[in-house]
Amino acid sequence: MPPCCPFNAGWYLIYTKPRHEKKVHNQLTDFRITSFLPSKKVLRTWCDRRRYVEEPLFPSYVFIYLNDRQTYTRSLDMQGSLSYVRLGKEIARVSDAEVNNIRLATIQRSDITVSDGFFETGRKVVISRGALKGLSCEIVEYDHKKKLLVRVSLLQRNILISIPEHYLIPI
Repeated sequence: MPPCCPFNAGWYLIYTKPRHEKKVHNQLTDFRITSFLPSKKVLRTWCDRRRYVEEPLFPSYVFIYLNDRQTYTRSLDMQGSLSYVRLGKEIARVSDAEVNNIRLATIQRSDITVSDGFFETGRKVVISRGALKGLSCEIVEYDHKKKLLVRVSLLQRNILISIPEHYLIPI
């Protein structure tokens, strides 16, 4: 980020070394820098046991709220952080609405799927009740089932969730 350019506070994405997302997130929290690491519970099986573990929803990425240039430079000094996601020469900003939708989608920790596939624009809806109340999303067909789709455009990924149809209000 060149020193001559004005700084825009907001959400950004930091790219980390593989399997360093939690470490970077914890370091940011220790320095009182607001960050967000969406995760999901996954059942892992070893030869002697089975256990649910937390895995990042987007491997090698951590969302970070930058207030000023100091936060920007301090976050790059964290062990495990590599760079910010960029569009051209500028660091790419993630909209507040997109981060809020991801937060709401990850409240329901079960039956979350992340896909990098292309989905036609689906019917736009808002969830009216339950843990995901207020989430803006689309309804699409996935694995022969209707699923809710939350687009994460900067990462070119989609979050797919199952939810009862009567929780939905058309936009």
